[in-house]
Amino acid sequence: MPINLINHAWIPVLTKTGERKTIAPWQMADADLLRPDWPRPDLNLGCLEFLIGLIFLADPPEDSDDWEDRQDPDPERLSDRLRPFASAFELTGDGPRFLQDLEDLPGAPNTPDMLFIDSAGANTARNNADLMVHRGRYPVLDPALAAMALYTFQAHAPSGGAGNRTSMRGGGPMVTLIEPGQGLWPMIWANVPDGMPGDPEALPWMQPTQVSQDKGSERYPQQGIEAESFFGTPRRLRLVEDAGQITGVVQRPYGANYAGWVHPLTPYYRMKEGAELLPKHPKPGRFGYRNWLGVVVDGGEDALSQTGRSVALWHERSGWQQAHLIVAGWAMDNMKPLDFTWSEPPLLNLPDGGLALRGMIGAADLFCGSLRGALAPVMGAGEARQAVQEAFYDLTQAGFEQWAAELVAGRALQEVARDWVAELRRVSLRLFDDRAVPGLADRPMEAQHRIARARAGLVAAFVGAKGNGAKAYELLGLEPAGKPEVTA
Repeated sequence: MPINLINHAWIPVLTKTGERKTIAPWQMADADLLRPDWPRPDLNLGCLEFLIGLIFLADPPEDSDDWEDRQDPDPERLSDRLRPFASAFELTGDGPRFLQDLEDLPGAPNTPDMLFIDSAGANTARNNADLMVHRGRYPVLDPALAAMALYTFQAHAPSGGAGNRTSMRGGGPMVTLIEPGQGLWPMIWANVPDGMPGDPEALPWMQPTQVSQDKGSERYPQQGIEAESFFGTPRRLRLVEDAGQITGVVQRPYGANYAGWVHPLTPYYRMKEGAELLPKHPKPGRFGYRNWLGVVVDGGEDALSQTGRSVALWHERSGWQQAHLIVAGWAMDNMKPLDFTWSEPPLLNLPDGGLALRGMIGAADLFCGSLRGALAPVMGAGEARQAVQEAFYDLTQAGFEQWAAELVAGRALQEVARDWVAELRRVSLRLFDDRAVPGLADRPMEAQHRIARARAGLVAAFVGAKGNGAKAYELLGLEPAGKPEVTA
């Protein structure tokens, strides 16, 4: 039987008691549910975006007061609001198909494997070059898994060769979701933007595809409904069904070429003042405090980066109530996946709106720069010093979180700032000495002198004597500590 993504139960979830069950979308408003339970983290991320997008499409809050009034789950209301959209959410069959071209597409089908970002493309497989990506894992998909993979692929679509468009947030966007920590419904509702219900007939797959082969064929926000930010169709696709299973995907180039859209669940930045907003993308490796500015913490009035709209709305709606922020997505190198990030940093209730944290992060960046400079006589530039930088941030992560929590608890900024400088100094000198001291006596005398001078300069930075140290002290609101002890 064809699956309808509004009416049928197809989404696997975990309950708060650990039971696994399958629900229809309207049943997300069930207080007993904990989270989606797909077999891959990128599908769980896509599922959360899908559910948030459904409410934004069918029944968003009008404003903060309406959002406050409707926090309690109401499955019957949600079922009533979603029902008129059912005809737009058929996965297969005759007529419009969810996130697919309105008409059949010519061409030989690919395997359903192509719907996963970390799958090998045809050329990669032919060249036997799929070391970090994979081939042949999903020759057939059941309809539910295919639906979630299709949604996630369209929402995060990477570069894919000539004419195969990226998502409206580019390939592998950074996704930020408020996580109040109370189960599925509070999390979904916390991230739904204000707005007005959309028209199902205005969804992009309910009409002929806006093919983007010619110049001037970009699709701008005024050409769609607000909820299209959650339901974009950058890829022209048609699923192939056989005996109730999805056995292939036909793809043609030049789907919607999105321009000017700002997605509410993604942070943005500008290259310079007045330039266009660009979506942020995850980097490989750990998402630590050095990545918080413009993602977890607002960058400040003059910053070129801004948190996702959902973060600003949460502070406005909840009065800076503490929560966590899920930061997730694929780190990409063009069309190559490098890493999948899933991190849950705290959203802190700070009386200064994050000014103190911005100072702490900025000071760490400056002192890290001093450490990198001091290591010049010890090791070459490039990967070796980059590894030291990574170690610096990893070793100071726990301290940052500890002192950030103390700021929330009301401890004076100057006391926290001095402890923070002391921690950064301890870690920096440890990293320097671990690399400079072994074999020091075997180096030429001039090299020994250069290393000693470099260490003295590093120590001087941590008393705010000059350069990066003076700038860091200014950011933290501290007075320079005085002349350093060179041997410290």
